[in-house]
Amino acid sequence: MRAVRRRAAALLAAVLLAGTAGACGQESGRVRAAALPADAEFTHPGVLVSAAQLKTVRENTTAGRQPWLSSYLTMRDSPYGSYRYRARPYATVHCPGGQAAGRGCEEERRDAIAAYTQALLFGVTGKRQHAVKARQIMDAWSARLTRHTGENAGLQAGWTASTWARAAELVRHTPDAGWPEKRVRRFAHMLRTAHLPRLAERTPDHNGNWDLVVTDGAISAAVFLDDRTAFDRALRRFRDRVPAYFYLREDGKLPFTPAGSSIATRQRLLTYWHGQRTFRDGVAQETCRGLAHVGHSIAATAHIAETAWHQGVDLYGEVKDRLTAALALHARGQQAGGTPRWLCGGKVEGKLGPDLEVALNHLENRLGGSVPAAHRLAVRTRPAGTDDLFVSWETLTHAENPGD
Repeated sequence: MRAVRRRAAALLAAVLLAGTAGACGQESGRVRAAALPADAEFTHPGVLVSAAQLKTVRENTTAGRQPWLSSYLTMRDSPYGSYRYRARPYATVHCPGGQAAGRGCEEERRDAIAAYTQALLFGVTGKRQHAVKARQIMDAWSARLTRHTGENAGLQAGWTASTWARAAELVRHTPDAGWPEKRVRRFAHMLRTAHLPRLAERTPDHNGNWDLVVTDGAISAAVFLDDRTAFDRALRRFRDRVPAYFYLREDGKLPFTPAGSSIATRQRLLTYWHGQRTFRDGVAQETCRGLAHVGHSIAATAHIAETAWHQGVDLYGEVKDRLTAALALHARGQQAGGTPRWLCGGKVEGKLGPDLEVALNHLENRLGGSVPAAHRLAVRTRPAGTDDLFVSWETLTHAENPGD
């Protein structure tokens, strides 16, 4: 028990030190710090996709370059890209745990992805019909949604807030989209009242992908809302969770415990890590639960860091080694015979989803690093489509696209 508590104390020290890391980081002439300066304004569009990245998407697509053209066509031809898409809003989205049927959960996730898809199509083609469709979907939901309920309400709010905010950011800050300010305010009210309260709930004993997805939703909403308090809260939550999710040998013989958790014994910690007992670089808290959940965590970690990057905050610098190791280990594990016996008894369930592009873009195209196994897997599975939860079209937006 004392050893676990010492690790909790060590994590707190690491978090405090992280507050001073990256202050000298610089890319494309822009200084990136560990926090948003007190006098700084938010950069828009700046939720996952920047204006510079969107410009590159447009150039690559119109020039017919691959893999961007095939990714664009996959997005355009999906049900989400149809002019006939119709929103199905609910006043209360109820998402119970387990296999129980919910009300409005799938509908909200799909409609948020459709709004984001239409916003991207508008950004690439300039066709106002896509902006109109994105606005229609967002307006339909902001006119009705008041709350999320049920055991999985926080996770649902995280998935959808991240996607809603990406769509809203592009429509609001792309010229000629024509979104009336009154409707913008109503949409902002929806994020602030139906999503952010759920995203502020603490869940340190949950599997880590939950915390990271929630933080993705929170930082995305914070940027759209120009909410510094919510933004700073998301940074703290990221710094608490990522070192307790992706293991490095420098952490010690056992992983860090999540900040604020009730895990107080070695056995409980091992149970929390789904029975994994040997810890080497890159192992994740949910590796032995399944690659799909690790993929969600990789994607959410990269989304949060990417959004912070566009705001001048370098979270990537604090987690680069963890993210690199996790990408390498799990990409190898997905290949035939790639899982060593020390890891989950030699068998890892499932596959990574379309979760690699944002992290790889930073590690390889901004930093000049190399993650060969993950790179090969990303290339083999391009174009990355959507997981129908919160990851969509990231080959199009982030493959070899460092932006600013």
